[in-house]
Amino acid sequence: MVVLSTLWSLVTEMAPFLLLGFLFAGILHVFVPKTLYANYLSKNDFRSVVLAALFGVPLPLCSCGVIPTAMSLRKDGVSRGAVTSFLIATPQTGLDSIMATYSVFGLPFAIIRPVAAFCTALFGGHLVNVFVHDDDKCRVSGDVVCDCEKKNNHKLVEVFKYGFVTMLQDVGKWLILGLLIAGLITIIVPDSFFSQFADMPILNMIIVLAFSIPMYLCATGSIPIAAALMLKGLTPGAAFVLLMAGPATNVASLLVVNKVMGKKNLLVYLASIICGAVAFGLVIDYLLPIEWFNVEKMTAICCSTEKIPLLKIISSVVFILLIVNALILKYVKTDKKILTMENTKTYHVAGMSCNHCKMSVEKALGKLEDVESVEVNLASGEVKVVGNVPDSKVKEVVEDLGFEVK
Repeated sequence: MVVLSTLWSLVTEMAPFLLLGFLFAGILHVFVPKTLYANYLSKNDFRSVVLAALFGVPLPLCSCGVIPTAMSLRKDGVSRGAVTSFLIATPQTGLDSIMATYSVFGLPFAIIRPVAAFCTALFGGHLVNVFVHDDDKCRVSGDVVCDCEKKNNHKLVEVFKYGFVTMLQDVGKWLILGLLIAGLITIIVPDSFFSQFADMPILNMIIVLAFSIPMYLCATGSIPIAAALMLKGLTPGAAFVLLMAGPATNVASLLVVNKVMGKKNLLVYLASIICGAVAFGLVIDYLLPIEWFNVEKMTAICCSTEKIPLLKIISSVVFILLIVNALILKYVKTDKKILTMENTKTYHVAGMSCNHCKMSVEKALGKLEDVESVEVNLASGEVKVVGNVPDSKVKEVVEDLGFEVK
């Protein structure tokens, strides 16, 4: 019952802000053309790094979903430093996670989070420009293949479809997992576990980095976990490290960056994320007023016995129904149309984790000569291609996006 009570309290607090955040994400996705990015990010200078960070901060893409976008921008002529800046800034935050951060942690965390993502992206992108040679072998002219096609008409429908279906399909599972982990932490982890290290913030941060870097955490799903750990004595700065380093990296994204961008670029990318998260964490723990980051708000959320406002209840119910609908569409409903067509080949692709990955693969393969249609099943990792196209060409296109054909 404690777990369920904690889950319900967190959901009612976050739901109104999440709904608004996903709506803004849909508006941004539909009305901001992705070709705008490539047009301003091609030069190997600090201005391109700054613009890439500004573009990346509000975008609601996870650490895996941002990979095909970044690789496509790279192919479209974007500089190595700008791509690295985009890779760092984008998964750490987004419009939806900023609003959810505000709902749980309050205004200071909600302001510092995008600022930290922006500054870390500038640091990493600039280091790449200085220390990593930018060759042209990965940069070819062409369209940005990771952007989905948008109809000129019915844009409002596209806004809601992307915000409340596509986005929820991408983060719904991870948000639910984050809430469940937060509930379990409130029961399993002793109240004094992290408080015994209260005078050693660096040790707190090392512990957090050790499990947050390799595992997959989305920017929104990390919020309830960080809140639950703070209630168990984790310092605010260490909780902030979790909010920044967790969503920015995971094993899959690190392997792809290493493969496509190179080992030196990977080391700069990873070092920038760690240094940026720890630096801002130390600022929070040592330089900013502690009352900005106390746990009273989280305690009130998780332990309050007051009557929940009707608006929050309605928002929570709507949000739960939208998640259920999105996950049913993702894991239950399948399109059988392509299965009956001739000349169909099936490939197993590893590394796809969200609808952005799906759209990237479908659009890239769809541009190949003699390809009639493409269908990606995220749940199974299967890619069905209809047409007379060589296997080697399919493999080349998919691997250029950062995925692996098995």
